[in-house]
Amino acid sequence: MRLSNNLMYQNSINNILKNQQGVASAQERVTTGEKYLTTSEAPAAVSQGMLYTNKIETNEQYTKNINQLKGRLETEHSILKGMNENILATQELTIRAGNGSLSKSDLAGIAGELQELQKSLVNLMNTQSEGGKYIFSGYQDNIQTYTFNNLTKKYEYQGDQGQHEVTIAKGVEIKSSDNGFNAFEKVNARLDVTSNRGIATGTITSGTVYVSNQGEFDKFHSNNYNTDPDPLVSATVNTYNVNVLPGATASSPDTYEILRDGVPLVPPVTGEVTDEPIEFAGMEIKLEGEAPGQLDFSLEKPHKENVLNTLQGLITSLKDETLEGEDLQQALASGLIQLKNASEQVVFTQSSLGGRMNVVDKVTDSNSAVDINNKASKSSLVEVDMAEAISELTKQETGLQASQATFGRLAKLTLFDYI
Repeated sequence: MRLSNNLMYQNSINNILKNQQGVASAQERVTTGEKYLTTSEAPAAVSQGMLYTNKIETNEQYTKNINQLKGRLETEHSILKGMNENILATQELTIRAGNGSLSKSDLAGIAGELQELQKSLVNLMNTQSEGGKYIFSGYQDNIQTYTFNNLTKKYEYQGDQGQHEVTIAKGVEIKSSDNGFNAFEKVNARLDVTSNRGIATGTITSGTVYVSNQGEFDKFHSNNYNTDPDPLVSATVNTYNVNVLPGATASSPDTYEILRDGVPLVPPVTGEVTDEPIEFAGMEIKLEGEAPGQLDFSLEKPHKENVLNTLQGLITSLKDETLEGEDLQQALASGLIQLKNASEQVVFTQSSLGGRMNVVDKVTDSNSAVDINNKASKSSLVEVDMAEAISELTKQETGLQASQATFGRLAKLTLFDYI
């Protein structure tokens, strides 16, 4: 076969161009770290690699969500911790106020300290996030959590019962906040009678009813208070009557029987009237007057009270110079029990928060492990082996150098070299 100079030149140039393309391709693989430069080289591997890329990017978003969630939960944890410390301080002041030797000015001083702690609690309960959202207002986070109603003289919750959630993994959503309704409004108020002043009839002129043994009274109240809204149930079913009757003879003491809505209890509760208070179900009942007559009192409906209103009641009571003796002690007892319940509710919320933080830590570890697996799988499919790529680049460069050198020698050949 006869080879012309043009044909030899063209073949040499084609080889050089081919080797240059090989060098460029190998160099791009080294630079980008990609095994395949076009989808057509390995459609299945590239497609699978793109799926792993999507998973990796999704996991990166989960990581951002987790970091944001951790910040929110840690902020709330600090707030709740500060709240509980303040509530414990108010408990100590309330116990100190129960010292019967304190003067009215001393009690007023304690009321002033309680006011300062109350202000601190208001600020904590109305805490805003870095974006200006009220963290305890639920979904209504543009509205201040607690405001003071000048008409009712009470602090009122303005939010709702919603809780924001953050997705931190596929199918895993964690509550990023607690609403004030669950954290602060679900605090049981002290169980009590509706009024310490009973309603006297007959020749019984007056009487008082005070809870003296809270544990015994709580058990009695829980077992006997009727919450049935049935219209057939008497409206006075929670009213008790101390029915006082004269003794059988002039020298016999008066007797009493305790009834419920006019009906004797089972078993009957009876006794003699003496100068000592009548003790019944954790209550002390004192009567004024003579038989026959009756003193009526009712069990108070169970209800909730937030810590701000509990403190408001305590402050008002301590500043009331007419409130003293047993009435003051009852007010302090109510405040102390409700502060204890408020503290327990805050601790319960902290516990729930801690549980969520533990879940976040576990999911973080799980996400990290999944991310490592996804990156390893993607790498094996579409990422270049750097040592192999560099070796290929060296080989292509060597080939290019050889083809260039050959072309140079070939270009110098002439017929005169053989004459």
